[in-house]
Amino acid sequence: MDLNALLAMPAVLPSLPRAVALLMNELAHDEPNLRRVNQLFASDPALAARLLELANSDGFQGPRQIAGVPEALALLNTSHLRDLVSSATLGTTSRSVPGINLQQFWRYSLHTAKFARSLAGSVHQNQIAAYTAGLLHGLGELLIHLADPERIQSLNTLVPPLDIRRGKVESRIFGYCYGRVSAALARRWQLPAVVVDALSYQHAPFDNRAYEPLAGVIHLAAWRVRAHESGLDEREMVVTFPDQVGLALGLDIDMVLRQDPIDWTPKTDPEPEPEAADYLV
Repeated sequence: MDLNALLAMPAVLPSLPRAVALLMNELAHDEPNLRRVNQLFASDPALAARLLELANSDGFQGPRQIAGVPEALALLNTSHLRDLVSSATLGTTSRSVPGINLQQFWRYSLHTAKFARSLAGSVHQNQIAAYTAGLLHGLGELLIHLADPERIQSLNTLVPPLDIRRGKVESRIFGYCYGRVSAALARRWQLPAVVVDALSYQHAPFDNRAYEPLAGVIHLAAWRVRAHESGLDEREMVVTFPDQVGLALGLDIDMVLRQDPIDWTPKTDPEPEPEAADYLV
């Protein structure tokens, strides 16, 4: 599908049912626990995207001003949040996004956000923007799958959706990859340029006229989490490490791995952990 035609489709992106249910319960209180609300929005890519879209609309702060969940929540009242959450599309079945294991996708997105935040802190970049870009960076993959499930299934048999080669293969076949789609969505939602640029150049941080440090951060974070999801061993990680991106940030593979903030213990449901959103409060 042509990229413009793809982007003309409505982006109905599914949310984690547990996060929606817990948010509805918390927002039913007269005085919701803000820390808990922060954590829950920051655990779900689709909910975070809709929250940031609303906060960056003309009716609130205005376009391209709000980069993170805590800033967005400071602008919106409980009524706005209830309306947003109650209208969320739930990812309740394996067919919600054909070809995507949503439990894995949600876990992967949260881990990438956490890793991006950690790396951003080590190289003196905006940690809130890094977390947001990491959380949203894969949403384009969902839209691609929803647009043409049969064609995508053929691609998935060759290169799984979270394979570290996925972006290059999509670019070769389609002429664009999920990163460009994610960036286009973020631009449509009027997110700040720092987030849009990180998403635009996440696969090739040197393609811009100037190197985008936050794009490099997202590139490294996605590599690390995809390596885990793909089950790469130590040798395979060394071989696949994007050393040129790391070099531009002053990071080698050992330094990147030392920044690892993830508890890799298998979990069936990516419920937000307290430390996963400590930066939000």
